[in-house]
Amino acid sequence: MHAERARSGRIHWAAISIFYEQLTRVSPTIGTRTGYAAATAEANGPEAGLAILDAIAFEDVSAYQPYWAVRAHLLQRLGRKTEALDAYDRAIGLAEDSAVREFLLQKRG
Repeated sequence: MHAERARSGRIHWAAISIFYEQLTRVSPTIGTRTGYAAATAEANGPEAGLAILDAIAFEDVSAYQPYWAVRAHLLQRLGRKTEALDAYDRAIGLAEDSAVREFLLQKRG
């Protein structure tokens, strides 16, 4: 896929989403499921990615920063500003890396 992107400038999100879908069958970790949601959102729209995130139990993701960052981004894309701000705040609060925290603060606006 990297070679294709270098040649065409495109990322094949549908293929990446399919890869993650298969990976979640083998290894249904929170990280894999969050990646699947992000790739699916790129391939099929933020609603599709958010549906995958919504299917994950809150207690499994309450302290998982990447989940909250992806959720915030998708909510922002959907124009759900208040929910996006809440998710960004949670992602920022869970970020251990100052560069990640700064990036999220900029995205939050």
